Amino acid sequence: MTKKDLLDQIAKVTGSKKSAEGALDCILGEIKKSLKKEGGFQLAGFGSFKTVKRAARKGRNPRTGEAIKIKASKTVRFSPAKALKESL
Repeated sequence: MTKKDLLDQIAKVTGSKKSAEGALDCILGEIKKSLKKEGGFQLAGFGSFKTVKRAARKGRNPRTGEAIKIKASKTVRFSPAKALKESL
Protein backbone atom coordinates (compact mmCIF):
# COMPACT_ATOMS: atom_id res chain seq x y z
CA MET A 1 0.00 0.00 0.00
CA THR A 2 1.29 3.45 -0.89
CA LYS A 3 0.51 6.83 0.66
CA LYS A 4 -1.89 7.51 -2.23
CA ASP A 5 -3.76 4.25 -1.55
CA LEU A 6 -4.01 5.13 2.13
CA LEU A 7 -5.32 8.60 1.28
CA ASP A 8 -7.97 7.05 -0.97
CA GLN A 9 -9.13 4.79 1.88
CA ILE A 10 -9.27 7.70 4.35
CA ALA A 11 -11.13 9.82 1.77
CA LYS A 12 -13.86 7.15 1.56
CA VAL A 13 -14.53 7.68 5.27
CA THR A 14 -14.09 11.45 5.45
CA GLY A 15 -15.76 12.18 2.13
CA SER A 16 -13.00 14.52 0.99
CA LYS A 17 -9.56 13.82 -0.40
CA LYS A 18 -8.34 17.22 0.81
CA SER A 19 -9.39 16.57 4.42
CA ALA A 20 -7.90 13.07 4.24
CA GLU A 21 -4.58 14.50 3.09
CA GLY A 22 -4.65 17.13 5.85
CA ALA A 23 -5.40 14.51 8.49
CA LEU A 24 -2.64 12.16 7.33
CA ASP A 25 -0.08 14.97 7.10
CA CYS A 26 -1.02 16.10 10.62
CA ILE A 27 -0.66 12.58 12.03
CA LEU A 28 2.70 11.99 10.37
CA GLY A 29 3.92 15.41 11.48
CA GLU A 30 3.00 14.71 15.10
CA ILE A 31 4.76 11.34 14.99
CA LYS A 32 7.93 13.05 13.68
CA LYS A 33 7.73 15.73 16.40
CA SER A 34 7.27 13.11 19.10
CA LEU A 35 10.23 11.06 17.85
CA LYS A 36 12.45 14.14 17.74
CA LYS A 37 11.37 15.62 21.08
CA GLU A 38 10.57 12.59 23.23
CA GLY A 39 12.44 9.82 21.44
CA GLY A 40 9.37 7.66 20.90
CA PHE A 41 5.76 7.31 19.79
CA GLN A 42 3.34 4.61 20.89
CA LEU A 43 0.02 3.74 19.28
CA ALA A 44 -1.97 1.19 21.30
CA GLY A 45 -2.89 -1.91 19.33
CA PHE A 46 -0.50 -1.04 16.50
CA GLY A 47 3.00 -0.66 17.91
CA SER A 48 5.67 1.75 18.97
CA PHE A 49 8.40 3.73 17.26
CA LYS A 50 11.54 4.74 19.11
CA THR A 51 14.76 6.45 18.19
CA VAL A 52 18.00 4.59 18.76
CA LYS A 53 21.60 5.65 18.42
CA ARG A 54 23.95 3.72 16.18
CA ALA A 55 27.58 3.74 17.20
CA ALA A 56 30.33 4.64 14.77
CA ARG A 57 31.70 1.56 13.06
CA LYS A 58 33.97 0.32 10.32
CA GLY A 59 32.48 -0.71 6.99
CA ARG A 60 33.64 -1.71 3.57
CA ASN A 61 33.02 -0.03 0.23
CA PRO A 62 31.39 -2.80 -1.83
CA ARG A 63 32.70 -1.40 -5.11
CA THR A 64 36.36 -1.09 -4.17
CA GLY A 65 36.63 -3.27 -1.08
CA GLU A 66 38.29 -0.35 0.73
CA ALA A 67 37.69 -0.03 4.52
CA ILE A 68 35.70 3.08 5.48
CA LYS A 69 34.53 4.73 8.70
CA ILE A 70 30.77 5.05 9.17
CA LYS A 71 29.76 7.92 11.47
CA ALA A 72 27.47 7.50 14.46
CA SER A 73 23.82 8.24 13.64
CA LYS A 74 20.24 8.04 14.88
CA THR A 75 17.54 5.85 13.38
CA VAL A 76 13.98 4.75 14.12
CA ARG A 77 12.95 1.26 15.18
CA PHE A 78 9.42 -0.12 15.10
CA SER A 79 8.08 -2.76 17.48
CA PRO A 80 4.66 -4.15 16.59
CA ALA A 81 2.04 -4.51 19.31
CA LYS A 82 0.85 -7.94 20.35
CA ALA A 83 -2.55 -7.33 18.75
CA LEU A 84 -0.92 -6.50 15.40
CA LYS A 85 1.30 -9.59 15.52
CA GLU A 86 -1.67 -11.83 16.28
CA SER A 87 -3.73 -10.35 13.44
CA LEU A 88 -1.11 -11.46 10.93
